[in-house]
Amino acid sequence: QEPQNPRERLTVVLALATFISAFGSSFQYGYNVAVINSPSEFMQQFYNTTYMERYNSPMEEDFLTLLWSLSVSMFPLGGFFGSIMVAPLVNKLGRKGTLLFNNIFSIIPAVMMGVSEIAKSYEIIIVARFIVGMCAGLASNVVPMYLSELAPKNLRGAICIVTELLITSGILLAQTLGIRHILGNSTGWTIMLGLTGIPAVIELLLLPFFPESPRYMLIQKGDEKRARKILQRLRGWEDVDEELLEMRLEEQSEKAEGRLTVLNLLSQRSLRWQLISIIVINMGQQLSGVNAIFYYANSIYANAGVRQNDIQYVTVGTGAVNVCMVVAAVSIVESSGRKLLLVCGFAVNCVACVLFTVALNLQDSVAWMPYVSIACVVVYIMGHAIGPGPLPFLVTSEMFRQTARPAALMIAGGVHWLSNFIVGLAFPYLEKGLGNYSFLIFAFICLVTLVYIWIVVPETKNKTFLEISQMFDKRNKVEIKLDAGDLPLKESKENPWDVAKVTAF
Repeated sequence: QEPQNPRERLTVVLALATFISAFGSSFQYGYNVAVINSPSEFMQQFYNTTYMERYNSPMEEDFLTLLWSLSVSMFPLGGFFGSIMVAPLVNKLGRKGTLLFNNIFSIIPAVMMGVSEIAKSYEIIIVARFIVGMCAGLASNVVPMYLSELAPKNLRGAICIVTELLITSGILLAQTLGIRHILGNSTGWTIMLGLTGIPAVIELLLLPFFPESPRYMLIQKGDEKRARKILQRLRGWEDVDEELLEMRLEEQSEKAEGRLTVLNLLSQRSLRWQLISIIVINMGQQLSGVNAIFYYANSIYANAGVRQNDIQYVTVGTGAVNVCMVVAAVSIVESSGRKLLLVCGFAVNCVACVLFTVALNLQDSVAWMPYVSIACVVVYIMGHAIGPGPLPFLVTSEMFRQTARPAALMIAGGVHWLSNFIVGLAFPYLEKGLGNYSFLIFAFICLVTLVYIWIVVPETKNKTFLEISQMFDKRNKVEIKLDAGDLPLKESKENPWDVAKVTAF
């Protein structure tokens, strides 16, 4: 059935811009989350062999554990530094320009990791993981920002979740290539690591043909003519006055604040609960344990009783489930809303972590309990993929208006990646110290997060950015008031944008 409003259509330009930006940036994020899990045995052998050739003695086990933890955790640490570069880059280069610039942080480390074995240097891998982490840190913030500003409000949720779909697809590809008879072996692991540069090259070649964010062009650059042409191209029709008017209202509501830096944002009373909310949601997403599963899947499945040769296939199977559930999230996010999916997802994760702990403790005494352990991991991944995985950056983009959005995403990204880094670095030691009970910590974090979302976070589906800001007014004890009586039904030719009075108290 043809939609009544032409703006509701998904045009070819919008679809291609979404796919190319998400494939060139978000896909790499997912790929690099999982790429070193399957060949970990062979990479650690390379570390040990290289050390032996240098110093004529085998590497101590504790030092190998430290090097491997660094190899894993340098990626999220790089992500943290990439995320704090977001605000200055998107304000200077624009959203599309930043995505193009970001490909530097993918192509260079791809070459470094590809030649690491020839160079006989595990240090190159660690440094390259940090640099490609910077790429992921920028991408995870800028792609949702770019797509949320391209999409009409009725498609914004589905469009932005495409980034998570590409992330999970990247994870699945890395898991598939990691099968022993493909590339997850002693001769193929460097090729696996180097393949991350291919999506960057494709994005570098194709994205220049697609438009910059119209909100960036109008509100931050003041280029109304170009913004109008971009909107007409994205929407596939000529009459975009209503959408331009909404952008101007948003611009007027922000004039008193000006462009917000991170420090300004932290002190803004009118944005206090939005800021607290994105910090809680992004910490909850990463400290829920999902990356412990992806970074250390092999050891988790081994502890759950899976035979060594079967672990690789179980890993690929869970990756496929992850992709399918994100596809489901894309299809229902606009009907069910963001809040319900977040609450249900964290609830499923909480229960799965508790049951996984019980199953691990009983698997030595109950023959079929390893299957329960695997089922808990699969259910956990399903719960994460339906809400906590795809929605935090979408909700972060929606909670803030144009001038606050870069700083907000910078803070959210910093929290996201710092939490990711902590899990990546600490989980091997957590697993050794707490053993089968390590996932109870993740269960508690999921519980706290879902209670906060249920009480504080409003539903944002099908709302303009300005409307969402007004939903927080009561909790923030401020009021953003639009004098609607001054709004004409049509623009004045003499002064088409002098249509509203916006007052913040």
